[in-house]
This record gives sequence, C-alpha cells and structure tokens, in this order.
Amino acid sequence: MGASLLESAPSARRNVRHSVRARHTYRGMRTAEHYFQVPLDHFSEAGSRGETISVFAREYVSTEHSEEDAAELPWLLFLQGGPGGRGNRFPSLGGWSKAAARDFRILMLDQRGTGLSSAVDRNTLPLRGTDVDQARYLTHFRADSIVADAEAIRAALGSAPWTIYGQSYGGFCALSYLSFAPEGLHEVLVTGGLAPLGGAADRVYRATFQRVAARNAEYFDWYPEDRAAITRIARHLRDTEEFLPDGCRLTVERFQMVGSFLGGNTRVDALHHLLEDAFVATPDGDRLSDGFLEQVRGLVSRAANPLYALMHESIYGQAGATNWAAWRVLEEFPEFRPDAAEPLLTGEMVYPWYFEQDPALRPLQDVARLLAEKDDWAPLYDPERLALNSVPVAAAVYTDDIYVDRELSLETAAAVRGLHVWESAEFHHDGIADDGEAIFGRLLGMARSVRR
Repeated sequence: MGASLLESAPSARRNVRHSVRARHTYRGMRTAEHYFQVPLDHFSEAGSRGETISVFAREYVSTEHSEEDAAELPWLLFLQGGPGGRGNRFPSLGGWSKAAARDFRILMLDQRGTGLSSAVDRNTLPLRGTDVDQARYLTHFRADSIVADAEAIRAALGSAPWTIYGQSYGGFCALSYLSFAPEGLHEVLVTGGLAPLGGAADRVYRATFQRVAARNAEYFDWYPEDRAAITRIARHLRDTEEFLPDGCRLTVERFQMVGSFLGGNTRVDALHHLLEDAFVATPDGDRLSDGFLEQVRGLVSRAANPLYALMHESIYGQAGATNWAAWRVLEEFPEFRPDAAEPLLTGEMVYPWYFEQDPALRPLQDVARLLAEKDDWAPLYDPERLALNSVPVAAAVYTDDIYVDRELSLETAAAVRGLHVWESAEFHHDGIADDGEAIFGRLLGMARSVRR
C-alpha cells in the first residue's frame, strides 16, 4: 500500500506561508482572498526549502452566519473541472454553493497554474528555460501535486479533516486524495468525475467517441435542420478561407470543437442558436458572419486555459506514454474526421493540431509533444488503498455523459470501498449547473447516511 502523502511529501509537514489580502461583503456573502506559498515539488528531498509557487483560493461564507458563527463552520474544498480551469467566481451564492453555504465555509481553489495561482501560459513558460525544462516543470501540475497543495492549505488553515467536492476533473483529484491523503478527508462528493484507475488512455477515448456520436444523433433528432447546417459550414470551410477575429483561419476541425455544447443540458440548445445565423449574404457570396466567427473564437481558443490542452491527456497517464491517444483513436471513428462527408462534432478530445492552429498554443508545440511522449508518469491512484477506503464517498454518475464514460465510472466505483453511486439519465456533465442545489443535497445526504 502506498505511503501517506504526508509521509512521502516532507514539505507538507512544514509551515506554508499564508496571507489574506482582501475581504469583501456583497450580495449575501462574505469573501476572503487567501494566498499560500507552497513547494513547486512537494515530493523532493528539498521540500519547502526548494522553489515555491503561489496558490490562490477564495473563501465564500453566507451572511446568514455571523462572523463568529462562520468561524466555527467546517470547511468544504471545491475542486474544479479541467484540467486548467480556474475556480468559479461567484457573483452570489446560488445552486450548489447556496446549499453548501448553509453548513460550510466554501474554499474555491484555483488549482496550481490557473487563475491567480502562479499562472502558466505561452508568456510565462519560457521563463523556465528550454522546451525540456518547460515540460519538466509541467510534470508538477497534475492531481498528486494539487492534492499535496490541498493538504498543505488545510494545515495552514488549521482545519480538521474536511469535506471535498470534486466536479469532473475535480473528481479525479478526489480519487487521488483518497489514495494518498485520506486522513485529510471527512467526506467526499463527486459529480461526473470518477476516473478510470488504470489502463491506457486509449480506452477512455474509445468509450467517449461512442458517447459523443450518440449525442450528435440525439441532437440531430431535436434539430434535424442542423445536420445540414453543420455539413454546409464544413464544406464552406474546405472551399473558402474564413478567419477568426484573432486572424487565424477557421478550419473544419476547429469548427467541430463547437461540439463542446453537446456536453450539457444547460448549453446544448445554445448550439442551435449559434448555427442559425452562421451565414450572411455578401458581394462575394455567402460568408460566415462576424457574430458567428466571434462566438466560435471563444469556443475554440485555449488562450484562457492552455493547461487544458497541455495536460489533458496526462490526467490518464500512469506509467506509459499517452502519445496523443485521442488522435490515434480517431482513426477508428471516421465519422469524426474533418474530411467526412457529414462530419460529426467532437467533444473534449485534444489533438496535436491544436498546437499548430491556435496562436495561444503554437509556441508550446514542442512542450506538448514532450509531455505526450513521456512514459514514466507516477501513479495517480492507489487501488489497494482505495479498496480499503473508510472515508464516506458519494458520486453522481450521468448515464449519457460524453466526457466521463458511465461504464468506466461504475468500474471505478466498484473498486472504491464505501463509494455510493447515484446514477441519473436526467443530467449531463454540467448537472451542477442544471440543478446543483438538489444534486449537492442528495450527495451530501448519501455520504452522511454512511456515518449513521
């Protein structure tokens, strides 16, 4: 059985510098902005004597609690999806956060490399040196390091074992937490985020390509006219150069990325609204409208979250190289090819051409290749420890989730002792945006029923 994270990461036992730089009260909540200086490499012998990075987290507390009462509330750490997505910025408490704030102080983490946490992008990475140096630096930005940050932060806050809530990739991190630092956990909630504990990344994409194909078919049943619209746009892009507002050409394969809308109930109908005014008449014939191109740019650019593209396949890396798994598996699903007669829209897969066509990623092309070729990733989970787990865990599995496959999720659930599943076909990957208050309440009740 693997050692505790606190045993294998000497730095986690040492003091972490912590400061609160601002506090605000607005729209029924009080916030505090926490900054922590943590080791870049929690697992080196140098520990906290080595290089450090900044990790940011924002605390949210309902004003229904007095300041004195709020100070006694237990902490709930929210782990965001991604990888590469910063923590949510709440304009007010609503949905799951409203439900959670009744009983918790919420800590919204900007996982390392995102938001205000020593951000990583094409401008900052060259400070690390060569492409090899940059790739080596990024090996410290996976779930094991995020969990070590969380444990260091928990110690700095003086918190007892806390509740964590992982959405999507945040659920992957929660499984790493249960594997390597279960002593830091009181209970765990997961939505759409039960990662496969082993096996190559290829099987993930074989499963999710099938899910995305089925979701395309479902969408075309709702909006049959959009099948023709997508085909028309793809043919137009093959024959006519169209450019996004950032000056880059819109290719068929980049256009297919608008399939990200298919991943949720709260966004899927917005795809129809995007497509309905794609073309405008011009002196040169029909062209894609400025409004359409601007919306597509926001969907296909990784300027705001380059870590997503850089690190996405590494979240499945344990031992062997991922080696652009989604790109290789795509050959088994020709209906997704950009040169297909009627190409389907894609999901969250990452392909090597991202780093050729996206100006925010182009300088990182060789770094991405080195990460794809890396074949000595450390384990992200400890199956033996998970089989003996004693921390209450409740997880929502969405039957038709196109990002986290149902069968692989249930396989993982069966391998974690005491993990209770609520499966629903009512929601998709964005379930907590659909009815977060009810989903959170249900999972919290499930986790706490185990203790009774």
